[in-house]
Amino acid sequence: MLGSPLLLWLLAGTLSMAAETGPLDIQDPEEDSEATPLLPVPCDYDRCRHLQVPCEELQQAGPVACLCPGLSSLAQPPTPPRLGEVRVMAEDGHATVHWCAPASPVHHYQLLLWEGTGAPYRGPLLNTTMRRAELGGLRPGSTYVLCVVAINEAGESPAPGLGAEDPDTAAFPTFGPCGRFSVPPRPGTLVHTAIGVGTALVLLGCAALVWRFHLHRRWGCPRCHEATA
Repeated sequence: MLGSPLLLWLLAGTLSMAAETGPLDIQDPEEDSEATPLLPVPCDYDRCRHLQVPCEELQQAGPVACLCPGLSSLAQPPTPPRLGEVRVMAEDGHATVHWCAPASPVHHYQLLLWEGTGAPYRGPLLNTTMRRAELGGLRPGSTYVLCVVAINEAGESPAPGLGAEDPDTAAFPTFGPCGRFSVPPRPGTLVHTAIGVGTALVLLGCAALVWRFHLHRRWGCPRCHEATA
């Protein structure tokens, strides 16, 4: 029975130490992850993607606003877009035009098209999500100058072709808003041209033979006259 008081004393000491330290703080991993704030990431925004949703709308889609690329002031005209690939379909007289948006607020895009000197043809206004458009009515065998213009409330982006006296001979920056492209002749046109040239050569050869035969019958053979003389 001597051990009983000692055992009770040890048990009372353990309970008093547990009361001083307090209960153990056990955290749920899910609660800890929820308490950690989410960091913003760049928005899934591509300046060259066709039908690209505006970055302001992408910021409102997630639980945390993503980061949009920097833009110039809305009080300034847009900087020039970058003209991309121009894919020509000579058989249909069409071309597909691609471009990339500038680092500026844009409300509309517009295509300018030249063939030779004179005022450019201005296409319809395209909304800000567009990065691709179709050109029609192109003439086979012709060369065109094309510019992409961005427009907002402050004005429109500059296009080097607008200031050139002859856009056909103007030099354009490699990654600028303007470029030059040619529409090749239709394959059928080349065949018809080759047939026409061949027919013309045959007719000329036949005419030369007929003319020579006519002269021979009219004047005879000059060498034969020399031999008889």
